[in-house]
Amino acid sequence: MHAPPNLPDDVESLKQLILEQRALLLSRQVEIDKLKVQLERLRRLHFGRSSEQLAHTIAQLELSLEELEASETMLAHTARAQASSTAVLISPSPPVRRALPEHLPREEIVHTPSCVCANCGGQLRRLGEDVSEILERVPAQFKVVRHVRLKLSCARCQSIVQAPAPARPIERGIAGPGLLAHVLMSKYGDHLPLYRQAQIYAREGVELDRSTLADWVGASSALLAPLIEALGEHVLGGSTLHADDTPVPVLAPGTGKTRSGRLWTYVRDERPWGGSAKPAVLFCYSPDRKGEHPLAHLRSFSGVLHADGYAGFEQLYRPGKISEAACWAHARRKFFDIHAANASPIAAEALERITALYALEADIRGQAPEQRCAQRQARAGPLLDQLRAWLEAHLAKLSKKSELAAAIRYALTRWSALTRYRDDGRIEIDNNAAERALRAVALGRKNYLFVGADTGGERAAAIYSLIGTAKLNDLDPQAYLRLVLERIAEHPINRIDELLPWNLAAADPTLRLAA
Repeated sequence: MHAPPNLPDDVESLKQLILEQRALLLSRQVEIDKLKVQLERLRRLHFGRSSEQLAHTIAQLELSLEELEASETMLAHTARAQASSTAVLISPSPPVRRALPEHLPREEIVHTPSCVCANCGGQLRRLGEDVSEILERVPAQFKVVRHVRLKLSCARCQSIVQAPAPARPIERGIAGPGLLAHVLMSKYGDHLPLYRQAQIYAREGVELDRSTLADWVGASSALLAPLIEALGEHVLGGSTLHADDTPVPVLAPGTGKTRSGRLWTYVRDERPWGGSAKPAVLFCYSPDRKGEHPLAHLRSFSGVLHADGYAGFEQLYRPGKISEAACWAHARRKFFDIHAANASPIAAEALERITALYALEADIRGQAPEQRCAQRQARAGPLLDQLRAWLEAHLAKLSKKSELAAAIRYALTRWSALTRYRDDGRIEIDNNAAERALRAVALGRKNYLFVGADTGGERAAAIYSLIGTAKLNDLDPQAYLRLVLERIAEHPINRIDELLPWNLAAADPTLRLAA
């Protein structure tokens, strides 16, 4: 190996240079460890959806960590090269390498040396072998599937017989179910706009116009509509529901500007209390945030609704068939923001008291509703009573205009809804299930910037529903979409439930993601 340029000639100077490199590597590692601790702390403090500032901070730390780890690798290689040139050994800590997954296909290349000994010319015999593995990626490939339908004629009556044409997901369309599933997953699961997909396909030698891809998305959404309806019936058929919404920019025709539509999410997830129903999520789109939209979405639902303090939900609770379960993560977040801004000791104590409530939830997750209720009444009940008295005592001493007073009032005015979970084991302490479901929308919004029209929002809601539900059931969303698109065109409408994720997975276990 050639010595790196610009190195000193004497051994002592080279040793000093290597020691300096070691010190630099050590300082980089300390900084990396520090950043990792900060990231973990932020994630632990982070209940539910990110504030813009917190999301920005986490993103900055992630980028800093990437740069430092890349730099550390480069420095380590440089230090090894310098050590090699001076015969001074350096033993950096090797990275922890995970075993390559067993389910991946293996290609074996056998490297056989000469059969004759280079030293004496004698015959060589096999002694053993050393095996090493590298991880390689094979680019995705397009292929053309040719369906050949033979024509046969009867020698006696001259009639012609031919097998029927196989069904296509899109009538007379050239896209197979696997390609359609890939386009849908890329757009709504991996947040890759259609024009970028078209560019990628062109690099692979297949020219597909963005307009063609858009036609496929629209046709697939229409094909999947009955399945979305069945999914909605399942989601709204439970006794508890998580609801939330998020803005989505919609292009306003003729103006070149965007307006704000909304995507609503409704999540049924009974796993925390041992319910038997499969978890599922339904997304709905509306052109604005008027309360009439959730009223229409939930007209068939009765039970407990986990939600934030959005005023539009109030009309849902008035008739009495829907009860409100408020979100402790929202209440907690207000105290967290205050503490982050000015290190308020009152906010810090509020956070500690709320954290104690969450500690109990970790202990009882997955237990039956009766057990959860009994544990909460015995353990969380006194904590809640003490917290209320503590909040009221501090509120009386604070300026009514202070942020801290506003945070306390937020909790006290919703106290009945915030404490409803104590007496019902089916209710969760927060609405994080809905907020987790909306993360995919937040990620996609950064990439595709806006949807073209209200119909685009409705299509997005439909595909988000299927992808989100597949993930909740630990399925590969793209494999699931492929199987659905392969079958749905000829599937009996009165048996559409057979295509719901958990039913297909029961018939085809390969849909499940590798553990």
